[in-house]
Amino acid sequence: MSKPQYAILRFAKYKGPEIGNIEAHNERTKEKYASNPDVDISRSKYNFHLIEPERKYRAEAERQIKEAGCRTRSDSVRVVEALVTATPEFFQRKKRSEIRAYFQEALTFLQQNQDPKTIISAVVHMDEKTPHMHLSFVPLTVDGRLSAKEIVGNKKKLTQWQDKFWEHMVRKYPDLERGESASQTGRDHIPPRVFKEMTRLTKQKAKLEELLAGIGAFNAKSRAAEIAALLDQYIPAVEQMHSTMKKYQVAFTETTVENKKLKQENAQLEQSLEKATQESTLKQLADAKLRRDYADAVAVLDRIPKEVLAEYMHKPDRRRINAYDR
Repeated sequence: MSKPQYAILRFAKYKGPEIGNIEAHNERTKEKYASNPDVDISRSKYNFHLIEPERKYRAEAERQIKEAGCRTRSDSVRVVEALVTATPEFFQRKKRSEIRAYFQEALTFLQQNQDPKTIISAVVHMDEKTPHMHLSFVPLTVDGRLSAKEIVGNKKKLTQWQDKFWEHMVRKYPDLERGESASQTGRDHIPPRVFKEMTRLTKQKAKLEELLAGIGAFNAKSRAAEIAALLDQYIPAVEQMHSTMKKYQVAFTETTVENKKLKQENAQLEQSLEKATQESTLKQLADAKLRRDYADAVAVLDRIPKEVLAEYMHKPDRRRINAYDR
């Protein structure tokens, strides 16, 4: 199974003297980076700006704040930095032009959600382990107030940023998942990758059912070995799907009674689909199918004869059937 690829957006707030430190890091004005061994200065020539700073970060921040007529205190946040990246798997086998396009798309998103005039610098680092962009801006609100708290200041705001960022980026990069844990959003976004993996699991289930249907007294031993070989792939795949569905808070069923109830709910959803075409209804139906497919994938393990399971579990290196017996 392919590893999930996450779209990542993080914010950090800076008040005063530390602004010079982040500028030195972002703009690579230091000669050595002893404190950050991840920086490979031989590759720094591949770094690039999407927005070049016109002056020092602190000076530009003070200029914008003064122009807006804002009062400041010594502990006022003057610069907010957005860190944009993705998991390493996303960047694998991508050309530099494709990496640049990703960060340009992220810049477009940030410019749509924060006044572009407040952005001081947007620089992409290619000289560390994973490509990433540091975008620094002055936290001025639409009505000209200095308020990092209003822009990125609490969990609700940060969740909204994550939602909007993912929704924007996934249009061009459909396999990207939301950067924060799914538990923060309630399980709203199941990426296409999960449905593809369930399709593969369902195909494996069909093969397992075919082997189970043909088992008899004369071929039990040879068929048991064949089934055991398939289980080596099938059981880890079920376990992986179990973890994935827990992550996205999909309420899957584990008993026959619950499975019947699920099918009734699914039938009701199909009926309601005739009356409504809202996206939420379509999402419920798709998620219900995902739950049902998973329940079926687990249920088929109930039908494996004990002697076949014994053959499978006989090898000491076999994994325990955690997805089934939990």
